[in-house]
Parts: sequence; structure tokens; C-alpha cells
Amino acid sequence: MSEERLIKVSKFLSFVLRHRPEKIGIQLDQAGWAEIGELLAGCQRNGFPVDRDELHKVVKSNDKRRFAISQDGQRIRAVQGHSVPVQLGYLPKQPPDRLYHGTASRFLAAIKQQGLTKQSRHHVHLSQTRAVADQVGSRRGRPVILTILAKEMAEAGYVFYRSDNDVWLVGHVPAEYIQFPDETG
Repeated sequence: MSEERLIKVSKFLSFVLRHRPEKIGIQLDQAGWAEIGELLAGCQRNGFPVDRDELHKVVKSNDKRRFAISQDGQRIRAVQGHSVPVQLGYLPKQPPDRLYHGTASRFLAAIKQQGLTKQSRHHVHLSQTRAVADQVGSRRGRPVILTILAKEMAEAGYVFYRSDNDVWLVGHVPAEYIQFPDETG
């Protein structure tokens, strides 16, 4: 399986399992799981055939560990980033003192006013390291790394979760808990 094919399959699975399962005629259960057989049949029906071996290669090789396969090997789900209603079952976790968010500079004015909002997703996504935030932010050009005062947020009652692929999740990050690059020195 070529690198190009891996990327195409990963993007397609992300789209279907996070945002539009109905596009290929499947349904996710309450926890976001899809039956692998139904997923593969839906892909085939919709002109994007994926076989079981390709699916497993994408899950195993994905550097961001975006997908999980159930212990019985029969179901698959995206581990975070959904815009469809799911309950992933993550338990609240105490975050580290600081977390990071990579973004593009064109969004800074809105973030300074509104903070970080989840928009169409269930949560705001945060990284435990600047390097990962830099990688995430670079998808939209030159990244700007924001430092999130996670410990202070938790002490103020904000609830954090950590996904299976180590992405930190929170409903909203108010601007007063964000250190912008010009403020962190």
C-alpha cells in the first residue's frame, strides 16, 4: 500500500467516521463505533473500495492514532474530532499545568475575543507538547503556538478529557486562560 493510498484512505475514514457516516449508508452507535463489515461494504457501494488489510494498515500506521479497533476486531471508530453526536466514554482527567494549541495567525483576533471554541466538534483539541501543536497548526500555513493555562482552568472547574491518542479535550478555552506568543516571551 503506497503512502498516497494510506493518506487517501485515512482522510476518507476520518470524514466518514467523524462527520458523515450517512454518506456511505452506515450508522455509528452511541459511542461512535461502526461495524467494520458495514463500513467496508459502504465504501465499496460508494466507489471507494477499501479491504480489511488496508483498513488495518491505516489504523496501525496512522501517526496520530486517529482510529481504534474494538477488542473483538469487529468495530472501528475515530478516537476524537467528531461533529456527529457520540459519547466516547472518556473519563475526566487532571491536565498538566500547560497544554498547547497550534493555529494560524489569521485566527488570533477572534481567539483573543472568544477564546478557543469547539465550533462544529465536541471539544477543543489541545496538545501536551509544543512540537505536536506546531505540527497541527502547520496544516494551515505558518503556525502560531498558544499556551493554555490548563491547571488554572481545571482549578476553575473546567473539565478535561484525554483521548486514546493523547489529545486533550475541553469544551471551551476562555481567552483569559491563553498565553499568546507576544505574552510568553
